[in-house]
Amino acid sequence: MADKESCGGNPSAGGLDAIIVKNSLAKIKNKLVVMSGKGGVGKSTVAVNLAIALAMEGYATGLLDIDLHGPSVPKMLKLEDEAPETDGERMIPVSFGGLKVMSVGFLLRDPDEAVIWRGPMKMGVIKQFITDVLWGELDYLVVDAPPGTGDEPLTICQLLGPEAGAVIVTTPQQVAALDVAKSVNFCCQLEMPVVGLIENMSGFVCPHCGEVTEIFSAGAGEALAQKFGIELLGRIPIDPAICRDGDEGTPFIRHDANTPSGRCFADIVKKITGAGAGK
Repeated sequence: MADKESCGGNPSAGGLDAIIVKNSLAKIKNKLVVMSGKGGVGKSTVAVNLAIALAMEGYATGLLDIDLHGPSVPKMLKLEDEAPETDGERMIPVSFGGLKVMSVGFLLRDPDEAVIWRGPMKMGVIKQFITDVLWGELDYLVVDAPPGTGDEPLTICQLLGPEAGAVIVTTPQQVAALDVAKSVNFCCQLEMPVVGLIENMSGFVCPHCGEVTEIFSAGAGEALAQKFGIELLGRIPIDPAICRDGDEGTPFIRHDANTPSGRCFADIVKKITGAGAGK
């Protein structure tokens, strides 16, 4: 079990062409992998709004969805009918108000189509999302990874290398924290820095008065941060507007920035950019 004093070594990149990958990533200053050891914690919601918030601050930002079996980014940005164009050789990310977006959801013939791929196929597709996509010069690439520590998170973390950082999402319950702790240890074993931890669904925001009420057990995020010696970037309350905006494809942070949850996203971005590269 890894802790804040000792982390394991970085496993092999699996024979991937390191030179091609390095050249593809050379123009991207900061890479953030949004991950969690458990599903249902709102990880994609955090990734989408984090990317939008970075773009709103003037940072050139890309959003890469590698949740191959459940790509939700196209729906959350109302881009379900979009498809990437090509320059003859490489794909051009779909644009959302200046944000560059890529997802396997853009490549499916039917949104209900099941992606039934084994590990090698997943690894190949994720590599193509790095090497065969014209990301251009970016200040930040935000990666929405599926839950757990399986093929997809392992592949993207190995591709991006130790220069990338992880943003780990949990909810206040202890049962979620047990699984999320595995993600922290996963990053330690790959020698990937953990930028910080976000506690999502941290209390409920009343849509009438704006008061925040704790409805789950509290403190799991703070306890994890203390245990592993990482920063707690913020506690995002449950807000009905976040669910509504995600379903409607209108990012929460664009329309409801002046709310407790919106201000929390803004504070998280300030903490992240304070440790990262400038515009």
